[in-house]
Amino acid sequence: MATDHIRYDVLARDALRGVLRRVLTDAAEHGLPGEHHFFITFVSTAEGVKLSPRLLAQYPEEMTIILQHQFWDLVVTEDRFEVGLSFGGIPERLVVPFAAIKSFLDPSVQFGLQFEPSEADVAAEAPGAKLPAVPVPSALPVAASPPAAESTDEPAKPSEGAEVVRLDRFRKK
Repeated sequence: MATDHIRYDVLARDALRGVLRRVLTDAAEHGLPGEHHFFITFVSTAEGVKLSPRLLAQYPEEMTIILQHQFWDLVVTEDRFEVGLSFGGIPERLVVPFAAIKSFLDPSVQFGLQFEPSEADVAAEAPGAKLPAVPVPSALPVAASPPAAESTDEPAKPSEGAEVVRLDRFRKK
């Protein structure tokens, strides 16, 4: 097999992270349109992730957040996003580099992206191990939408809390 000197896998991964960056930038500027909402799973111990010690103790490996009604101050930069969320009635500020994201799901339109660990993540987990080729991230078909949250006519309050769920809950087995 020929050596891929161009690194199409890295180019594809970066392009798909660009999709995620663009979607979050639009949400930061204009809010979420229609029924769109996002489930974002990330490695909680990845370089650049900033969580409170309380959340890190509760989610020591990975964490899934939902951006729907109860989030604020979404800021998107070239390499990360920052957002305010409430957990158990306690407001928190999270910083998540795009490189730490494992998956993105918008169940309202059955669209998802899954990212394989980057070479740097693999190297950090197993120092001295030979790095495998990074698989190309893929768009995921979503079999079913998660149950819709009960809606009220009142605007969401940041102090009400957010539910954190694992995406595996919604995958067909």
